[in-house]
Amino acid sequence: MSLALAHSRARVGVHAPAVRVEVYLSGGLPALNMVGLPEAAVRESRDRVRAAIQCAQFEFPARRITVNLAPADLPKDGGRFDLPIALGILAANGVIEPTALSEIEFIGELALTGELRAVDGVLPAALAAASAGHSLIVPAGNGAEAALAGKGRAYTARTLLEVVAHLNGEKTLPCAVADLVARTDPGHPDLADVRGQIQARRALEIAAAGNHHLIFIGPPGGGKTLLAARLPGLLPDLDEQEAMEAALVASACGHALDPAQWRQRRFRAPHHTASAAALVGGGSRPRPGEISLAHHGVLFLDELAEWSRRTLDGLREPLESGVVTISRAAHVEEFPARFQLVAAMNPCPCGWAGDPSGRCRCPGEVVARYRARLSGPLLDRIDLHVAVPRLAAHEIRSDAVRGESTAIVRARVLAARERQHQRAGKCNARLSSAEAERDCGLSPRDSNLLERAMHTLQLSARAAHRILRVARTIADIEGANGIATPHLSEAIGYRQLDRGVIRDAA
Repeated sequence: MSLALAHSRARVGVHAPAVRVEVYLSGGLPALNMVGLPEAAVRESRDRVRAAIQCAQFEFPARRITVNLAPADLPKDGGRFDLPIALGILAANGVIEPTALSEIEFIGELALTGELRAVDGVLPAALAAASAGHSLIVPAGNGAEAALAGKGRAYTARTLLEVVAHLNGEKTLPCAVADLVARTDPGHPDLADVRGQIQARRALEIAAAGNHHLIFIGPPGGGKTLLAARLPGLLPDLDEQEAMEAALVASACGHALDPAQWRQRRFRAPHHTASAAALVGGGSRPRPGEISLAHHGVLFLDELAEWSRRTLDGLREPLESGVVTISRAAHVEEFPARFQLVAAMNPCPCGWAGDPSGRCRCPGEVVARYRARLSGPLLDRIDLHVAVPRLAAHEIRSDAVRGESTAIVRARVLAARERQHQRAGKCNARLSSAEAERDCGLSPRDSNLLERAMHTLQLSARAAHRILRVARTIADIEGANGIATPHLSEAIGYRQLDRGVIRDAA
């Protein structure tokens, strides 16, 4: 009888709990039994492991083999445990010295030929292994991702035979390397391509400067999607910590790492038929949704009024807190979700309400019902409501209505963000109530103006605080030390949906 122990990591949301792969060889009829809540893909590893060991010219023990994946109450899924199971069997059979497995963790799926295939969710495992002071061996396809952990030693292998040779001291595996390329041209579409729409361009700049949520309202073809797609180009690059957090979520969702986009902010644009679980996250074993994939990036929801109201209302808490908690009977997972929301919608079902052509024939109650698909609490959390009217023919053709390029506007955005970080250490949209009171002081005259706006538009305290934050951002763009009347007036003007005039918004 012999016993061997190998170390690995499971995948649970954006976490990677440790898994001990215990292999026990005993007498009796040859068999391989697996315990420890293995799901189908894990149970099927017995055939992959047997073939891989034999193809690597090692003897597969003709004994009774018991593999225990501990802890026993943690479900195990995927092919990530193939490599540690195979190594545990070889160590128990005397091919590898069991002590060679003590300080190393293993993740990888085995092909029948003994080759290692890449798996999902390696970055959380690499970070956890580095925190535990262990080395990590992963398939070559996961090398760049594993190297991001930085603090630990990560090695890559192409075959089971290479891993065995490394453990026996016959050769050394190459270290994992993350070749993070800083692209001088990130390839974002240029804001200069947008003709006209001066107010919408201005609102886009304010949203980028203060990290404010934004909604465009207008008829089809007015440029709403065109404007939204240009927001990522105005935003600063991710810092090291933000890039790591975004990569962690992407890895947990099985998205391969693109070194050229390491510091770029994600732009996620799910279709309006997406389910609540796809948008917010969920499933029987909770996984991140689109709002988490947009962490530190932009979430664009087109045709906002066509989304399910129940699905949209799932955005309320994440918009405030920056995290989303998914609760199930057996699992509770918390995922990061600090995204910037940009939405677009038509003013009515046909899309032409308020257009000077008068082509809209939607009755008032139809428009009201269409508008009611968006709950008040959700709209209350969106800072900027902006009309995007239909362009005249001469505006589409004329170069005279071409605006500033992305590079010019981005320079102002970065300068405004620098002022915010020097003052409060964060963007204006994230100021708490106490911080907003400290940094967004108003003169008595402007305080009266805000009070009148709250009374006239029936604004909530939340909407009033968002107006103050937007006004502070406008002042930062202008380089002003404090909020002046023009800044506050402009910020109030962006609460168009609070006026209840969807029909006239276009």
